[in-house]
Amino acid sequence: MPQRPEDGPHGRIYMATSVLIADDDPSISRALSFLMQREGHEVRTVTDGEQALAAIEMQPPDVVLLDIMMPKGNGYEICRTLRANPSYDGVRIVMLTAKGGEADQRVGMALGADAYISKPFAIGEVVSCVKDVLARRRGRTAPPERARRPKAGAANA
Repeated sequence: MPQRPEDGPHGRIYMATSVLIADDDPSISRALSFLMQREGHEVRTVTDGEQALAAIEMQPPDVVLLDIMMPKGNGYEICRTLRANPSYDGVRIVMLTAKGGEADQRVGMALGADAYISKPFAIGEVVSCVKDVLARRRGRTAPPERARRPKAGAANA
């Protein structure tokens, strides 16, 4: 189970890493939720930008899987808002989008996203990406994830 260390009153304790899934497509949200739970993460889901910001404010996650095209605040706006607030520096942002163009990827990364995955994506790609951004959060080096097309036979999630 992926865990993050935290200092408690009796020494260091380990907590499950948390993932917030912000996507308005219920089938993608369910698939990602199942996948992240299977990997041992604590998971919450929201369906629009306002809910995403409220959930992050209430309990900042370790990673946000953030769809770009959502109602009530798109992923770019959410990313910009989070990166403008130093309180959320530890939150890793993985942009998920059907907008797989290079220009769209550059915008997301320029706004402060830690990784960018184009839909449709392979299940293993999401797992690997979350591991990579968590490793970078903990100070270990990992190559940045970049948008890429899935190989033949990859799952559409």
